[in-house]
Amino acid sequence: MKKAINLSVPNLDVEKIVNNLKECIESGWVSTGGRFIGEFEEKIARYVGVNNAVGVQSGTAGLHTALRVLGVQSGDEVLVPTLTFIAAVNPVTYQGATPVFIGCDDTLCMDSNILENFLRENCEIRDKATYNKKTGAKVGSIIVVHVFGNMANMEKIMELAKEFNLKVLEDATEALGTYYKKGKYAGKYAGTIGDAGVYSFNANKIITTGGGGMVVSQNEKFLDEIRFLTTQAKTDQLYFVHNEIGYNYRMLNIQAALGTSQIDELEKFIEVKIKNYNLYKEAIEKINGLTLLPFNDDIRANYWFYSVVVDEEKYGMNKDELLKKLVEENIQTRPIWGLIHEQKPYINHEVHGVEKAIEYHDKVLNIPCSSNLKEEEIKVVVELLKKWG
Repeated sequence: MKKAINLSVPNLDVEKIVNNLKECIESGWVSTGGRFIGEFEEKIARYVGVNNAVGVQSGTAGLHTALRVLGVQSGDEVLVPTLTFIAAVNPVTYQGATPVFIGCDDTLCMDSNILENFLRENCEIRDKATYNKKTGAKVGSIIVVHVFGNMANMEKIMELAKEFNLKVLEDATEALGTYYKKGKYAGKYAGTIGDAGVYSFNANKIITTGGGGMVVSQNEKFLDEIRFLTTQAKTDQLYFVHNEIGYNYRMLNIQAALGTSQIDELEKFIEVKIKNYNLYKEAIEKINGLTLLPFNDDIRANYWFYSVVVDEEKYGMNKDELLKKLVEENIQTRPIWGLIHEQKPYINHEVHGVEKAIEYHDKVLNIPCSSNLKEEEIKVVVELLKKWG
């Protein structure tokens, strides 16, 4: 069997993490207490330029608690992208709210023009709150997902949010390290522009703790509430008094022990991912029918995933046929997620401007992009793409 070329795998230096893990095990602090949690939170906060951060057990846990603290309630509507992983949307339903699906632009992120059209044509402002004219429901928040390390048009989205009195939650679970190079938010990292942002350290992310996530915000009271809720809402730590419903969502010390060494390597990982992206780009642009999706010019992306658009007519096969052939060669490849508005729990929900999302869903494949991907492995992938085209 041919050696596997994986899609996106952890890049872990055992020598650098073994002492941290050894300390966790020997001290007994492997769960939701221990010094590495605070250390990792401080490092993430410093890296993205905020004062504080709160570690949680997953990006999903971070999104859920963030929505709660942002005031999303049962009966509300939340504007979400359809082109994303379902974990960005399910927390809306955890709160008893209803997602309204918005389509994407060529970045694969939420299209700010479609968002604006929905707000102006389908909503009205009453008593400083926005309501959906069709359903009568309050529209209180937007979840913006920075897909594959690219970045949505945050200037326009934040202007709309201010005009329509909406909270903005940035799902930056794929975009740790991405920041604006120019414009109003020059120097601002993905996740730090809206009311709150969430990162993920799942095994396929650019840095990993095996699982785990992080919530950031410029609002200290917001973070205090996140920390309170994610530790079972203990009003009295000593006597276990709980005046609210909380969650067992706190990051584990053993996760943070991995993360606190990983964050130190992040910029090196991004350098490698940029180099490998450019190697792919130079080769793929010579193959008729294949295009490597670009990242925005106004950002320094983290280049988390590399997305190839397959033109069936020009290339001679569609993305599903190409996917099958790559998998047969032991090259791990995946399509874009199934669009969320087409998933069974959401098929009757309101949808706006999803034509481009459907088009990209039908044409895009993600190819191997690990931060430890070797140049010779890229050549193997590229030669097969040339051979079949």
